[in-house]
Amino acid sequence: MMRTGLITPRRMRRIRVASRHWQRRALFVLGGIAVGAAAVGLALAADRSSGVFRMVLRRWPDAPLLLTPAGFAAASHLSRRFFPGSGGSGIPQAIAARASSGAARARLVSLRLAAGKIALLLLGLLCGASIGREGPTVQVGASIMSAAGRLFPRRQPGLILAGAAAGVAAAFNTPLAGIVFGIEEMSRAFETRTSGVVIGTVIAAGLTSLALQGDYTYFGLTHATLRGAEGWLALPLVGCAGGLAGGGFSRVLIAFGRGLPGLPGRLQAAHPTVFATLCGLVVAACGLASGGAAFGTGYAEARALVQGGGGPSLGFGAFKFAATLASSVSGIPGGIFAPSLAVGAGLGAELAALLPGTQAQPLVVLGMVAYFSGVVQAPITAFVIVAEMTNDHAMVVPLMLASLIGYGASRTVCREGVYHALARGFAADPGD
Repeated sequence: MMRTGLITPRRMRRIRVASRHWQRRALFVLGGIAVGAAAVGLALAADRSSGVFRMVLRRWPDAPLLLTPAGFAAASHLSRRFFPGSGGSGIPQAIAARASSGAARARLVSLRLAAGKIALLLLGLLCGASIGREGPTVQVGASIMSAAGRLFPRRQPGLILAGAAAGVAAAFNTPLAGIVFGIEEMSRAFETRTSGVVIGTVIAAGLTSLALQGDYTYFGLTHATLRGAEGWLALPLVGCAGGLAGGGFSRVLIAFGRGLPGLPGRLQAAHPTVFATLCGLVVAACGLASGGAAFGTGYAEARALVQGGGGPSLGFGAFKFAATLASSVSGIPGGIFAPSLAVGAGLGAELAALLPGTQAQPLVVLGMVAYFSGVVQAPITAFVIVAEMTNDHAMVVPLMLASLIGYGASRTVCREGVYHALARGFAADPGD
């Protein structure tokens, strides 16, 4: 006669295994929801901070000459004093955290660091820094998933990867780009065991973003089409120019990140707050010279150029490049995604003005993808992000070509990707 109602040791093990399995699945979903909500909240707060700065600029046009350097000095000091590891984009920290463990990882991704990153990013936008919120959202997403994954310490690297990818997806409303970013940029390889975690977390973050903000394209719908021989002949020119400029940006940023040689490097290391203040002066000068267009993320200016309804005057690309470079080397928290797209849009518009017979709108979009691909040296990520942000199917093939050309041109100037090059510095000494 069979005995019923008893739980055998084997069955108990199966129940425990199944319970752990569903706990992990719930962790990915809830973590993705948290990342999506954080990304939306950060986007709204960043827009409000930028709006406050624009209001101050309208009332007191010369205010940036004092406000911007002071804000840079404060953000630099607070970052180094209270939130070491929060400076810069945040993507190098997330990459380094995947290769670290224990206390070293906690200094790169934690809820405390995420809170400091958000506060100092908003401070930077309040003073007109040419920074974006997307890179910081990656570090925030990685921090949230790392904190949530303390129950499963062996899965920490995969959770950090998933949180970073979800951050990109939610920040841009580009779920495919989030997945590609996780594979191409964060891991530099396809990891079969991690792919499901990444996709599931990206879906949760994306659905949360849609629920809170609705369905939208980052730069709005565009109908740009590359027509005629003039347009196709301009494509390799835009790709090379964008790639070379992006590679030059990355090379300078890496050089400052590693420390300049000789006296300039010693002065930068000994007086970081003074150096950040000087960078703030450069940003203020660029912003005022461009009529205010070089301040902030550059989202509004890039959107206007992409939509073809006017935009900043010629020279915007150069001023935005200089302002973004000064903001990035200063060491204050802030990303380079959105400003890089704005620089690329300005570059495309300026090349269109120099090339007779070409339409500006297609070259603006090509300039965005070429420059961005040159900066991050992740051509698939760059192509997918711009394609999803504009939702212009007619430009898919030209965007692919421009991204690949930009990547190739960038490699002639800078032999390594900026995020992974800077990540080695954080892995060596996270307190820097």
